[in-house]
Amino acid sequence: MKNEDKAKDKANAWKRNSNNGNNNNFKKKACPFESGVMKIDYKDPRTLQKFISERGKVMPCRISMVSARKQRALALAIKRARFLALLPYVAD
Repeated sequence: MKNEDKAKDKANAWKRNSNNGNNNNFKKKACPFESGVMKIDYKDPRTLQKFISERGKVMPCRISMVSARKQRALALAIKRARFLALLPYVAD
């Protein structure tokens, strides 16, 4: 009986300590545009430059931590800024 109880305790301890692969101890980063600190504006190339890679590509939302709705608006603002020659199409 005692050996069976120990085996059950070990199995239950493993279940208690694992999160089934989920790590719930991290805090998800917030979108920088949601807090109102920064605004998406095609006339502000300094802000838009933060979301463009070294090669001149728009950074994906999983890296830049921008929400999907704001990512679409950001891409549109970058395209407008490129059209007005405020941002380059390709890196130098």
